Amino acid sequence: MRRLRALLIKEFIQMGRDRLTLAIMGLLPVIQLLIFGFAINTEVKHLPTVLYDQSVSAESRELVRGFQSAGYFDIRYGAGSFAEMNALIQGGRAKVGIAIPPDYQERLRSGRQASVQVIVDASDSMSAASAISTAQMIGLVKSQQVLFDRISPGSSGSRELPVDVRIRPWYNPDMVSSHYMVPGILAIVLSMTMMMITSMAIVRERERGTLEQLIVTPMRTWELMAGKILPYVVVGYAQLTLGLLIGILVFRIPVRGSLLLFYGLTSLHILASLAWGILISSVARTQMQAMQMSFFALMPSILLSGFMFPREAMPAFFRAISNILPVTFFLQISRGILLKGVA
Repeated sequence: MRRLRALLIKEFIQMGRDRLTLAIMGLLPVIQLLIFGFAINTEVKHLPTVLYDQSVSAESRELVRGFQSAGYFDIRYGAGSFAEMNALIQGGRAKVGIAIPPDYQERLRSGRQASVQVIVDASDSMSAASAISTAQMIGLVKSQQVLFDRISPGSSGSRELPVDVRIRPWYNPDMVSSHYMVPGILAIVLSMTMMMITSMAIVRERERGTLEQLIVTPMRTWELMAGKILPYVVVGYAQLTLGLLIGILVFRIPVRGSLLLFYGLTSLHILASLAWGILISSVARTQMQAMQMSFFALMPSILLSGFMFPREAMPAFFRAISNILPVTFFLQISRGILLKGVA
């Protein structure tokens, strides 16, 4: 018991001296609670929406107000053509497109069925599911209102649904979750390995005392950095290639864009993740600290980047934080090129 007590006292003293470890252990649960409490929300609202209203009538404006009042669609763009609407959706600036035909008012007033096309970016399956169900409900409510007016005294007309909301899910029409998750997993795996391996490798050199020997050698600074970084760039591309092969052969991930462009833009993500690793290695003094700090930096990348939860459902503060995470942009790149064919 005395030896155990002495060992426990020694460990607590060592932990008290390691202020960085204590700070990480104290901040980690606080940040987890804040992120899970405020940022994580599976109810997706305020989806950026583009409107192409060819009718420009009182009836079409009433329908648009129905979409806006639901709280799920924020009409931020007005398109002058189908091509412009499609470009906004393909570029990721809009998640939903609403196209109202020019004869919308005429068909409603004559008692015929009027169709409205709603295009949904289904590469994000969670956002797409919310958009599809809400758009269908809005069309049903609008049809009930029109039918009520038609069957009132002195009115006559068809009993079919007056407003036919036709949903067009793009890029992932079958809502296959693996098509949405696999490109995100590639981003997370690359970030985790590049950040953690780089930080721990440089700290290991410092612990062994060989980093100072490298510094005093007749070698330029950029040569030293290139010698430490380039091997991990090769490892990153090897991981990316293996992950892509598994995604294509096992999960049937479509590759609609240019793989050459994808590999070229991946270099930016790898370099950004390596930079995070070098930053961590400049602060950490032990490999354990480097690993803890890597997990501390990786957690927001998983929760705030849009990998698991849509960024549209997050408060503005956490969306701003996500803009400094390399994973956020690589997710847009990977899903845009692989699923949408963005060039």
